[in-house]
Amino acid sequence: MPAPVPGDVLVAEPPMADPNFRRTVVLLCEHTTEGSFGLVLNRPTGLTLAQATDEAIPFDADLWLGGPVQPDTLHYLHPYAHLDGTLPVLDDVFWGGDFEALRELIAGGVVDPGRIRFFVGYSGWGAGQLDAEVDEGAWIVLPGSEALVFADGDDALWRQVLRQLGGEYALLSTFPDDPRLN
Repeated sequence: MPAPVPGDVLVAEPPMADPNFRRTVVLLCEHTTEGSFGLVLNRPTGLTLAQATDEAIPFDADLWLGGPVQPDTLHYLHPYAHLDGTLPVLDDVFWGGDFEALRELIAGGVVDPGRIRFFVGYSGWGAGQLDAEVDEGAWIVLPGSEALVFADGDDALWRQVLRQLGGEYALLSTFPDDPRLN
């Protein structure tokens, strides 16, 4: 399995024991010798950004669970390279940036809030932890894409990615959440 790099997606293997990552697709935003940072792409919270914040937000957007770490933090992915403070993840996907500037750009109609994915919390790994999990076979590492980052989906996205891989992975996509119920 190739070593993960920023912009890759991590697809949880079906027997993943950790409930925080069972059947997840995670975009890896940062991966260094000091640790890794990612955002789960397929865990909608069922809330909107306006419902989850005390601030007056001039727009509304779905809110996703980025991971179990620091669930009181807000992160976002978008295709707007010109937003101050953004960090590139993929050619057309950027992470973060100046939130106040983002609010102004949305209010001014310069950017579309529908093209921004907002997350609470994130997925984090300590030094060497993610590489060890990949070596143990907990994750399938694939190149990411803008289409995958902004795809709708929950468990269906995880299944879709596995089916597209074909072969044994397509078979794994049918693996029941609880094998005892098979």
